[in-house]
Amino acid sequence: MRGDRTPLGKSNPADTKGRVTVIGGGIGGLTAAALLARRGYKVLVLDQAIVPGGCASTFKRKGFTFDVGATQVAGLEPGGIHHRIFSELDIELPAATPCDPACAVFLPGETAPISVWRDPQKWQEERQRQFPGSEPFWQLLSALFKASWKFQGRDPVLPPRNFWDFWQLIQAVRPDTLITLPFTFMTVGDALRLCGLGDNLRLKTFLDLQLKLYSQVDTEETALLYAATALGVSQEPQGLYHLQGSMQVLSDRLVEAIERDGGKVLLRHTVESIVTANGQATGTVIRNQKTGEVWTETADRIVANVTAQNLVKLLSSEPIIENLTDNLTENLSVKSESSETTNKLPNQMAGYKYRVDKLPPASGAFVIYLGVHESAIPANCPPHLQFLYDYDGEIGENNSLFVSVSHPGDGRAPKGMATIIASSFTDTRMWWNSVDYEGLKQKYTVGAIARLSEYFNLTPESIVHQEAATPRTFARYTARDRGVVGGIGQRIPTFGPFGFANRTPIKNLWLVGDSTHPGEGTAGVSYSALTVVRQMEAASKI
Repeated sequence: MRGDRTPLGKSNPADTKGRVTVIGGGIGGLTAAALLARRGYKVLVLDQAIVPGGCASTFKRKGFTFDVGATQVAGLEPGGIHHRIFSELDIELPAATPCDPACAVFLPGETAPISVWRDPQKWQEERQRQFPGSEPFWQLLSALFKASWKFQGRDPVLPPRNFWDFWQLIQAVRPDTLITLPFTFMTVGDALRLCGLGDNLRLKTFLDLQLKLYSQVDTEETALLYAATALGVSQEPQGLYHLQGSMQVLSDRLVEAIERDGGKVLLRHTVESIVTANGQATGTVIRNQKTGEVWTETADRIVANVTAQNLVKLLSSEPIIENLTDNLTENLSVKSESSETTNKLPNQMAGYKYRVDKLPPASGAFVIYLGVHESAIPANCPPHLQFLYDYDGEIGENNSLFVSVSHPGDGRAPKGMATIIASSFTDTRMWWNSVDYEGLKQKYTVGAIARLSEYFNLTPESIVHQEAATPRTFARYTARDRGVVGGIGQRIPTFGPFGFANRTPIKNLWLVGDSTHPGEGTAGVSYSALTVVRQMEAASKI
C-alpha cells in the first residue's frame, strides 16, 4: 500500500518555522530533533529500531540490562555539550558517576594496568612512571588540547560550506588557536618521532589501543589535533561518566523533550529513500514495518542521522521529480504517484559518492554480552578495561578487547549479579562473506570468553547469560551500512576541516552523526547536531 500524506500537517508560519524530518533516532538525530522542536520547528523522527538511541541504546535479558555499543559519556560537566543542550531543553541530566580511572589498559604479558586517572596530577605521575622520558610528548598534547578545546567551545563550523559557516569558523579563532596550525598535517606518529619516542613500543602500543577506541585508526594514521582532544578529555575538569541505569536514559530524555515540544517519534518506521526535486530535498519515502504501509512524507528540511555511506544509498533509490514548482505538497502528491523508483543519484552527489567510495574500509565490532554472578568480578575492578594479548597481533579480532563492567547498584544487573560487555574491532567483510557465519560467531564467542577468563572468574556456573553481536547484528538493529561502528577514521584527509560537512550538496538536506565533525561518541554527535540546528536557524533568517 502506497500513498502520500503529511501526518504532521502543513507548515503554519504563525506557529512553526517549518517541518523537519529527522532520519534516524540515534543520539545525534534525537539531539537535533529536540533542539529544533524546542526552537519552534514541527519535527518528525523516524527510526527503524524498536527503541531509540542507535548504538547508544540497550536491551534486556533475564533481568540484565546491556548497553548495545557506547558505554561511556563525555560532556556532562558544566559547559560540556550534553550539559549545554540539556540546559537549553530544560530537562534534567541523567545521574552519573565519574569514571576513575577512565580506563585500565593491560599490555601483553603485564598484570598491572596503565590507569588513565581522572585527576590530572595523578595521571601525570602515572604516565611518567609508565613511560619515562615521554613528558615532552604529553606536554605537547596538553597544549594542543587546551587550545583546541577552547576553539571547539566557541562552536566553529567544520568544514565550512558557505559564508555563514566560514564566519562562524573565523569568529572561533583566537590568538591561542594559532598554536595548533603548525600541527594540522601531523599524525600522532609524527609527534612521537618529533619527541624522540618513535621507537618506544610500550608507549606506541598504549596510544594505538586508546586511539583505536576514539579515532578508529592507530598512531600512524590519527590526526594529531584530533588525538590531543580524544586523549585529553578523560581528565578533570572534563572527564568520562558511567550513567546510572543504562545508556538508554540519554535517549529517553531526549524523546521526552521532543514530544513535550510537539514533535513526534515513530519507531519501527524505515526510511527507504530521500526524495529530491531540482537539487533540493523535499521528502522521504517511509515504510511502516508493522503494517507494510508505504507513503511519501513531505518536509521543508531533512536531517539524516546516518552514515555517509547510508546517505548515498538513500539518495540512490529515490523517485526523481522534475520541474517541481513552489507548491511542494500538491506537486509531490501528483508526481510521486506516477514516478518509478530509479537508481539515479542526483548529479549534485556525484563527487560526494566518489569520495565515500574511496574511503578506507571502516571497522565493525564483535561484542559479547555476559550476565554473571558477582563472584566472577575481581575486587576493585575498574568500570572500563582494555586488553592487548599479543604485540605481534592486530588491535582487533579478539587480540584486543575493550571491556565495560557494571557495578553494584548501577541498575544494570540483579542483586548479586553483574554485566560484562567486551568488544573487539573486526573486519566487516569477513562476516558478510563467511560461508559458515554461525560457526565463525561461535569461534569468536569461545575465543573472547577464553581471553576474558584470564582476568575474570568465568566458568559455566558463573555465567548466567551470554550473547554475541557481529557486524551483521549491528546492521540489522541499527541499519548502519555493513554494520560499521565508530564513524569515519580520523585521518588527516577526513578529520575536522577536511572531513564530511553537515551540509550536503543537496539543498535542505543535512548530515548529522559520527561521519561529521567532531566524530564519534555521544558528545561528538551532539556537537554535530548543534551545528546543524544553528545552520538551519541561520538559513531560516535569510
